[in-house]
Amino acid sequence: MIKTLIVDDEPLAQGIIETYVNQLPNLELVAKCSDAIAANQVLQNNEVDLIFLDIQMPQLTGIEFMKSLSNPPLVVFTTAYSEYAVEGFEMDAVDYLLKPISIDRFMKAVNKVEDRLKDKQGGTGVSVNEDHFFVKADKKLVKVNFNDILYIEGLKDYVIIRQEEGRVITLQTMKSLESKLPANNFKRIHRSYIVNTTKINALVGNMVEIKEKGENKNIPVGKIYREELLAMINEKKL
Repeated sequence: MIKTLIVDDEPLAQGIIETYVNQLPNLELVAKCSDAIAANQVLQNNEVDLIFLDIQMPQLTGIEFMKSLSNPPLVVFTTAYSEYAVEGFEMDAVDYLLKPISIDRFMKAVNKVEDRLKDKQGGTGVSVNEDHFFVKADKKLVKVNFNDILYIEGLKDYVIIRQEEGRVITLQTMKSLESKLPANNFKRIHRSYIVNTTKINALVGNMVEIKEKGENKNIPVGKIYREELLAMINEKKL
């Protein structure tokens, strides 16, 4: 059962999502709240796997609320405003539902949540060692040495591991793969990119520069990651 919290200040939208949650046997409604303050109290006192989180709310927006959580549950953003989509995905939200939400679109989001939870529980197709790991690719287990990785790029349901020699494409999420990498050498700098920090040659504006096949490759830095990246540079951790 996926323990679910609904956070939405619109009673009609909250009621629709509650109806959908109650229709799916794999979802268990823990609570429903009209603002982030109440939701935070629920999280402190209950186990929650998933939040259906509205973005435009009084006092604290859904995005601000998610940023305030040190270890947030999985989040599916719900909103009437499509312009928040990019920022929502930069927060590593599982999905982004645009109101009015249909039941088929809701079910698709829940399927994504199930896949993400399976990844967290170890069903990622990744076997890890001290200096390498194995990933499922091309119907076989492929060995990838950490030191050979330049950067990792997320592309829809696939992850592309760019190496000094070639690449490996595997079916899984960025978040699941990120959890398997040594934190001291790998850094998430964008919702679609993880870099091997030992391979960074320069920071140029909102880009990091990495040498790939003898040429400079510029990789974007998301605005929510830039401050932490600069702090690592200033503290000489890169």
